[in-house]
Amino acid sequence: MLNDAKIKAAKKTGKPYKLGDGEQLYLQVTAEGARHWRMNYTYGKNPKGKPAQKTLSFGSYPSITLLMARAKRDEAKALLRDGRDPSVERRVANRAQAAANGNTFETVARRWHTLKTPGWNAVHAADVIASLERDVFPEVGDLPITVLKAPKMLEVLQKVEARGAIETAHRIRQRVSAVFVYGIAAGLCDADPAASLGKALKEVPKAKKQPSIVDGARDQVGRLTAIRQLLIDCEAERCRAATKLALRLLALTAVRPGELAGARWAEFSGLDGPAPLWTIPAERMKGDKDRKSEEYGEHLVPLSRQAVDVLRVLRPLTGHLALCFPGERHVHRTISDATLNQLLRRAGYYQRHVPHGFRAAFSTYMNDRPKGERHEGDRAVIDLMLAHVPKDKVEGAYNRAGYMDRRRELAQEWADLLLDGFWPPEVHSDQPIRWAATGSGRP
Repeated sequence: MLNDAKIKAAKKTGKPYKLGDGEQLYLQVTAEGARHWRMNYTYGKNPKGKPAQKTLSFGSYPSITLLMARAKRDEAKALLRDGRDPSVERRVANRAQAAANGNTFETVARRWHTLKTPGWNAVHAADVIASLERDVFPEVGDLPITVLKAPKMLEVLQKVEARGAIETAHRIRQRVSAVFVYGIAAGLCDADPAASLGKALKEVPKAKKQPSIVDGARDQVGRLTAIRQLLIDCEAERCRAATKLALRLLALTAVRPGELAGARWAEFSGLDGPAPLWTIPAERMKGDKDRKSEEYGEHLVPLSRQAVDVLRVLRPLTGHLALCFPGERHVHRTISDATLNQLLRRAGYYQRHVPHGFRAAFSTYMNDRPKGERHEGDRAVIDLMLAHVPKDKVEGAYNRAGYMDRRRELAQEWADLLLDGFWPPEVHSDQPIRWAATGSGRP
């Protein structure tokens, strides 16, 4: 049997342990020293036909005293004697209370989401509500927001963490915390139990830099040789011509892979003239909703002769469609994010280079040219070409279309270096896209 002295003497040991009181009531002491009342009981049958083991939580000591915990245990046992499941009865009571006051966690969370959605882009808004629907609402969505405490919310987050999604668990904690903050402001609850739970979760692994083939090269010759060999190896693979053309255009323009995947024929202009241009709309660019809604927020990409050649060869393949690089099965959807990654993997560049790595290759090589090959201010111009958002957004909006002559020169210099002596892009037309099922097969 427990008494207050024994309970107060229970200290953290670095490992969780239990102190029994009697009749299935016990005190769960966590590794950090928190003390929670629990009661084990059996009710019904599990899928194997054996008595189902269940646990009730009565709250934490000292908020719930020993006498109070015993009273709750006795109430639960009375329900069991009547043939009722205490856990179900608790949920029924909670749901009834929630229906009366209309502030279940899910209800409040959806109000919060509706309030915040106008300030987010559509993709982020959809991701936020999807994460709550997947990982939070099934666990606590039907419970009143006022009854949710830190231990229960930690349990929800640890289930996400247990499947290896550590970063997702931290992200959901932030969203859950924001719901509670909204609830406090709206007078629906008094505290945010998720506020400090980040410290109880595993640390988020440090983000790995996206690999580029130039990372290990120490000089300019090595960098250029590496990126050229990568293109040679990838274009030697068997796949759809549009996929190889997409990879070449990505290497030439150094845009983000998502911007390339969503390219539309209507975005290109002047392809037959001296100043061909790719205008990527602001809503397709990286950034928050304010960035995407800027009146003159489009990204201007001057095209080299070689980039125009790629588009000229691509037009007979997809020019009758809106998208330049549609998916293989659904022409109204963009090429899959995995398509170019798979080509790089098949060519032997797994974990050595990803589609995003072409941006690093362009930036590293062009910024490290000898002084005689660089102009003053080229670094800022290259940042513009990469659509890096400047700290001064007003200056950034003013300069977005600036330095176009120099940007066009740099784009052409890069293309000349990258594809010097390369075969023209039309060699990829009418080439086999797969290895034969019989015969010698892949060399």
